[in-house]
Amino acid sequence: MAEAADFQGTSASPARRWLRRTAALLTGAPLLAGLLQLPAAAPALAASSEPVSVSVDSLTPSAPTDGDTLTVSGTVTNKGRQPVTDAHVGLRIGPMLNTRSAIDAIAEHPDELQSGAGPEVGGKYVEKFDKLAPGSAEHFNLSVPVDKLDLGNDGVYELGVALSGQTSAQPWDQVLGIRRTFLPWQPSDADTKTRTTFLWPLLSSVHMTAKTGPGELQTPVFLNDDLAKDLAPGGRLAQIVDLGKDLDVTWVIDPDLLASVDAMATGNYRLRTADGGTTPGPREHQVLAKQWLASLQKAVVGKEVVALPFGDPDLASLAHRGTSVTGSLSHLKDATDVAATTVKTVLHVTPSTDFAWPVDGAVDPSIMKVATSAGADRVIARSDSLQETAGLPYTPSAARPVGGGTTAVVADARMSTAFEGDLTKAGSATLAVQEFLAQSLEVNAQTDTERSIVVAPQRMPTASQVQTMATALKALQGGTWSQAQDLSAAAKAKPDPNATTRIPSTSAYPSSLRRKELPRAAFEQIARTQDKLDNFQVVLSDQSRVVTPFGRAINREMSTSWRGRSSAAESFRSGVEAWLDDLAQQVKLIDKSETKLSGRSATIPVTVQNNLVQPVGHLVLRLTSTMPTRLKIGGKAYYEQPVDVAGGHSQSVKFTTSANANGRVTVIAQLFTEDGQEYGDPVSFDVKVTEVTPTVMLVIGGGVLLLVLAGFRMYTQRKRAAARRAEEGGAEPAGEDADQPGNPGAPGDRLPEESDSAAGADDPEQQSDPAPDTAPESADPSGTGERVDR
Repeated sequence: MAEAADFQGTSASPARRWLRRTAALLTGAPLLAGLLQLPAAAPALAASSEPVSVSVDSLTPSAPTDGDTLTVSGTVTNKGRQPVTDAHVGLRIGPMLNTRSAIDAIAEHPDELQSGAGPEVGGKYVEKFDKLAPGSAEHFNLSVPVDKLDLGNDGVYELGVALSGQTSAQPWDQVLGIRRTFLPWQPSDADTKTRTTFLWPLLSSVHMTAKTGPGELQTPVFLNDDLAKDLAPGGRLAQIVDLGKDLDVTWVIDPDLLASVDAMATGNYRLRTADGGTTPGPREHQVLAKQWLASLQKAVVGKEVVALPFGDPDLASLAHRGTSVTGSLSHLKDATDVAATTVKTVLHVTPSTDFAWPVDGAVDPSIMKVATSAGADRVIARSDSLQETAGLPYTPSAARPVGGGTTAVVADARMSTAFEGDLTKAGSATLAVQEFLAQSLEVNAQTDTERSIVVAPQRMPTASQVQTMATALKALQGGTWSQAQDLSAAAKAKPDPNATTRIPSTSAYPSSLRRKELPRAAFEQIARTQDKLDNFQVVLSDQSRVVTPFGRAINREMSTSWRGRSSAAESFRSGVEAWLDDLAQQVKLIDKSETKLSGRSATIPVTVQNNLVQPVGHLVLRLTSTMPTRLKIGGKAYYEQPVDVAGGHSQSVKFTTSANANGRVTVIAQLFTEDGQEYGDPVSFDVKVTEVTPTVMLVIGGGVLLLVLAGFRMYTQRKRAAARRAEEGGAEPAGEDADQPGNPGAPGDRLPEESDSAAGADDPEQQSDPAPDTAPESADPSGTGERVDR
């Protein structure tokens, strides 16, 4: 997108401009005379074929001052089919560039021959090559005192490094290859200096899973060991800390990265394996993590630290796809709340949590609303999103009040994107540094009014990009036209009343960014996982062992780092949900097979198993009869009992049942939380009722009555016979016959009594019922035809 702020700044004096133009004319006259003698197509061939490539690998100092010597080194390569003879490499100083657009034009076509780059600084300040064969490359090194460059007033000059020579097809001296860049020239302190804020991002992709070990330390499990590579000397994160410690920057940190490195440093972390298991992380990587944290703690002393919400949630995805899913915004609030605590715990500094940073600084009304919903009142935007519409001839200060107490801190798009792309090659890195410095100096030259400019580079720069950023920033902070300030100061700076404060519409949001957003299905899965976590945590005696790792994992599911990695993002979300399901299923009911009930009442045991390491409670076990007219539980259709089970144990819960009729009845056992939510899968089993019928009971009762009557009759008959014998013999009936075998009162001649089974008919508990012990029981289903006797 086009950006305003092109301004006709100061220019060279008329005398210097006349001398430069005269020199250019005199230099080009012989060449022009030679070209007039050749076919018209020859100059076009030389201009368009670009047979020689020029790479500027080093340019020092990047912003020279009086008395310096400019040293330029690099490589020239013959890419043509003909050898180049009588070649030499020299510097060419072009005109001063008075607009930011002029800088853009050169940066877009740095090797264009037709544009030229002014007269050559010749004489002894060139390096000659007798012959440059096809495909060959030669290194060059040029050192020129700055006073030989004939620089005019302060400003940005075009600097060309060109190879001139001849070919057999074009046997005259001509420019065969060029690399155009910039030379900032501000030898003395500027009257007004730009206040420049440079964000130094310390962010990474997701590394930790939701899994932790069962021990007291809860050993963390990592997706892989990629983090160790970044922490190692020369790695991306190592470079950020090593180079950032000497720079005046504002550190912008994702607390998740700190938590991950801290977990690696303080515990025996484990790595996920392909088969679903884990393996210990190398000890030497634990040492790396400790050293990196120690270096970072020293690097941030005295610097401003901005903490993003935990996991760096994707604000644009949340605004465009997540707000329609209930509960999504609560995760952003949770991530913001934990951010400050994490940074303070690990780094021992108090961070600012007032800033939100959407991807690439692209904003629209919905993003602004979401960004400020968790407490942040400053949003880091970018000037290619919040564009100037008033046609200002300068770049305004970053702070823009946009209403509702919110400040948009608008980073400069040109300077923020200067370090993108492949900077592994020295030539690319050198050009990036010079372009950044040129844009900065041009901004300073636009007006005498002091302004605050913010630079917000890409979130996760590569190691080579970090090195290039550091090189540019050292030159800037050691220069004469800029002074550093932190982000909070830039946000509080006096806003420009002429700068735009209108947030672009939702339709103006770049489609290239929208395509990489998390889908709505991602937020639906996150909500589902949160519901499962809420249901699971209420039964735990130590909720923090589960809530903390899963809460942070849910924050990571919303990370900006998933952009462009949809498959990896989906795999991570599914892994979190699956692991939560697995843990929740460790508290379950043991399957039962058919149970036989031979009587009117009995107890039925149902076993609850807890394979977690911690006790569970706040559970209710409900046993329900699907046919309460045939079988009742506790006198009702269902009955509930509270359940508390120690870690690694099982608990048998007994239910009293009563049968009213024969037949098979399906019984359902289900665990519930105390608030009435179902927990786990139900267990169904059949109860076969073989109760004795009323008719049979009448027959049995009649038989017993007949036996009693018969016994009474025999007793009375014997009493009468004994009385007659007593009368006849004159003896005491009781005394004489007390020990006789036929005496009804003798121990060996009792009346029939109820059997043991009958005597226990009303006992609701059987010997076969498991004791209410919490010792572990077998998780296998009970055997087929399990019988519950009275």
